[in-house]
Amino acid sequence: MALELNRPRKEIELPIRLRRKRQTIAIRALLEETRLNSTDLVAPLFVVEGTRQKQPISSMPEVYRYSIDLLIEEVLELEALGLTAVNLFAYVPEEKKDPFGSESMRPGNLLSNAISTLKQKIPGICLMVDIALDPYTDHGHDGFLNSHGEVENDFSLELLGKMSLLAADAGADLISPSDMMDGRVGYLRGLLDRSGYSKVGIVSYAAKYASAFYGPFRQALDSAPKSGDKKSYQLNPANIREALLECSLDEAEGADMLLIKPALPYLDVVAKIRERTLLPIGAYHVSGEYAMLMAAAKEGWLNRDAALAESLLSIKRAGADFIFTYGAKRMAEILKQNGK
Repeated sequence: MALELNRPRKEIELPIRLRRKRQTIAIRALLEETRLNSTDLVAPLFVVEGTRQKQPISSMPEVYRYSIDLLIEEVLELEALGLTAVNLFAYVPEEKKDPFGSESMRPGNLLSNAISTLKQKIPGICLMVDIALDPYTDHGHDGFLNSHGEVENDFSLELLGKMSLLAADAGADLISPSDMMDGRVGYLRGLLDRSGYSKVGIVSYAAKYASAFYGPFRQALDSAPKSGDKKSYQLNPANIREALLECSLDEAEGADMLLIKPALPYLDVVAKIRERTLLPIGAYHVSGEYAMLMAAAKEGWLNRDAALAESLLSIKRAGADFIFTYGAKRMAEILKQNGK
């Protein structure tokens, strides 16, 4: 039987029609539950030695290693777009690496110079600094590796402490320990306080998983482990109660903020931790998540900007107060274009 498309049709009586709330742009905007702002974003930035250096990272399109002079220019651009926070990582050449990660503790090293210059030139930026030894060690692990191939927890804390003091002395606002050593938040909090740096905060990588999504980052810093893996100190992807315990311990030890890494595969972890703590929570939209999105967009399989915005919005919806993302600059541009 042919459908009579033009005949008048009687509406069904439905007391509840949710589509009434989606009819127009104005109504949808009025009822929007989650909003993403530029000030929610933290831009991870890589610094390299030299001048006028802007080195592309093949696995992370539109992400670069910057020499300090160009780093300043990049942060000024980010600030103009409304971003208020960056997180620094240093690229260390192979000849400066050793089993202890000694370069991380050397006064006047690249990271210290980057911190002090950035705070001098752009004092209003919130400057976070990654605290871990893997970019500095010749074995690529986040702590000191003993003769049995095991990461020594307590001795590693001493090394991380020296790196933290150097960052604090250079002017870092927040240190971001990403090593996942036991007790490191309490150790670093006590060390900072005793050394006169009680105003320096700690953004703890409280639940950092042994993830397959870190590959592009390790290429960017040439920091992949030369042997073994990081499963003895990073979290098992199968576990969530362990993440809750890690977060509660870091909070008790004095963390000012908690960070979950990666983000999208662990939104359930973000949501659960949001229910358990009053501390600010961040999530790290990591290199592999970013690289997948960019690769698919390059092939024309998805709209890059729309997928980036949806990804970051979902992270915030899950409960994150702030988001580390390599797409921070592009997302800030999108928000500015949309008048947000």
